[in-house]
Amino acid sequence: MSPIRIIILLLALVAAGGAALLVSRMSQPQVVTETVTRDNTIVQTEQVSEIKVLTAKRDFAIGEQIKAEDLQWSVWPEKGVVEGQYTEAAAPNAIEDIAGAVVKMPVYKREPLMPQRIVKRGEAGLLPVLMGADMRAVSVGISPESASGGFILPNDRVDLILTYEQKPTANNGLTEERTVSKIILQNVRVLAIDQAYAPGAPEESTRIGRTATLEVTPSEAELVALSQSKGQLSLALRPLSEEAVSAARTPRLELNGGDDAGSAVMIIRNSRPTLTAMGSN
Repeated sequence: MSPIRIIILLLALVAAGGAALLVSRMSQPQVVTETVTRDNTIVQTEQVSEIKVLTAKRDFAIGEQIKAEDLQWSVWPEKGVVEGQYTEAAAPNAIEDIAGAVVKMPVYKREPLMPQRIVKRGEAGLLPVLMGADMRAVSVGISPESASGGFILPNDRVDLILTYEQKPTANNGLTEERTVSKIILQNVRVLAIDQAYAPGAPEESTRIGRTATLEVTPSEAELVALSQSKGQLSLALRPLSEEAVSAARTPRLELNGGDDAGSAVMIIRNSRPTLTAMGSN
């Protein structure tokens, strides 16, 4: 082959490679950002590559379930994508895979979705994730009459009231049976009503349920279990304000007088039984 033909062939290969590179670059979405001074003159331009990431179409509160129509692919600067975000290139079926997941941390509209903020179907239960360290979840039976007519919702704060019949004994000096109500727990967070971790819709204002799951300490869980066998428990709704949420918690109020002195529960700790009086700290 003559040198002229070899040169022509090399030039053709170089031209083909350059064309392929140009097409590849043009296929990637880009946006031009400009810095403009006060007199409307452009002083700097920069080309930024873009990529599609999975974002939320609306705000999500803790405990809400994600539906497929709540998600969308949005254009995002490629340099702004962090590890763990769902991208259309890497996870094209992410919307279908995430549908049905439950939010364990707040997600806001147009915010990229992160795996750390959700619990997918089939993964560990959500309730342990929602609870604070060293806390326990305990359920109590409720009715419209004992739960503020259904206006108590997940994440509300309540006081727990015990109502029971106090019988005459030699110690309390009573001559006849009487009904007694006492606050046994204060400033308790409601984790769920029935099996719902959060209101089903933003406009929902009531939820009539049969069970309320409360976040309590281990010792408070013992008190709740004993109280349910002693009488009826009711929930009193507290104001949901920063002051109310951060208020000093009074985990137990003494049940003094009457037959309360004889109320006790056997607790097994480290294989050793101990007798704890009801309402004691």
